[in-house]
Amino acid sequence: MSERPRPRLGYCTNGLTDLRLDDALGLLADLGYDGVGLTLDHMHLDPLAPGLAARTARVARRLGALGLTATVETGARYVLDPRRKHGPSLLDADPQGRAARVRLLRTAVGVAADLGAHAVHCFSGVTPPGTDDATAWRRLTEALAPVLDAAADAGVPLAIEPEPGHLLATLDDFHRLRAALGDPAPLGLTLDIGHCQCLETQPPAACVRAAAPWLRHVQIEDMRRGVHEHLPFGEGEIDFPPVLDALAATGYRGLTVVELPRHAHAGPRLAAESLAFLREAAAVAEKGASAC
Repeated sequence: MSERPRPRLGYCTNGLTDLRLDDALGLLADLGYDGVGLTLDHMHLDPLAPGLAARTARVARRLGALGLTATVETGARYVLDPRRKHGPSLLDADPQGRAARVRLLRTAVGVAADLGAHAVHCFSGVTPPGTDDATAWRRLTEALAPVLDAAADAGVPLAIEPEPGHLLATLDDFHRLRAALGDPAPLGLTLDIGHCQCLETQPPAACVRAAAPWLRHVQIEDMRRGVHEHLPFGEGEIDFPPVLDALAATGYRGLTVVELPRHAHAGPRLAAESLAFLREAAAVAEKGASAC
């Protein structure tokens, strides 16, 4: 029997926005994290500011010195438009708006390649008012095509996340996208464990097993059924040892990144508490697997 991989744990910088990036990375390394979900934003490796290549090289050196790996996340709320949360999206009615999001994602792919990151995360966006389903899906597939080309050239998978309230909200929607695009090799999946609890028909551990062939990135936090609110561990309804057992059993070796974007005011404390919680849950999962 092959050895079960231990979880490789990270913390997303969208939950550490009160810290300078160098300080956030140092904190995570000191706590014992394996990596970081690096959200490209104006306070952390701004993808739109001058000198991106040089700034990315400095971050790459910092990650290497600290022994951290990375995924690149593109969920910054106002990085493109200071007045529209997550706007413009890949579904925008304005072609120039969609093109701006495509440029951001292609830039993220380049940053990920330069950092040696194992995936680039993205999501579809919310369907604009007055846009029918067929039009929204057409816009999504057309917009993703050049991003997937860039991902293929860079050798970095694009991991799209089912997001409550978005056009692509569930695992079934991910498979619809795969089919519409012809199942391209660079297209993978970001699975958010809280989102599984929020709205999938299967429990989170079953979602992990179902998603395993396409899984390129994992986000993790607590959540309650039907309520899209990222919660610290222990404040929601998720039973985590079965989730971590499923990740290990399916052989997932990417980062599992804590995502608490609304708790940045307590980021350092929650980073420490989250790591302790997940290590304990992983130990329980390992003990259960050994007893079987």
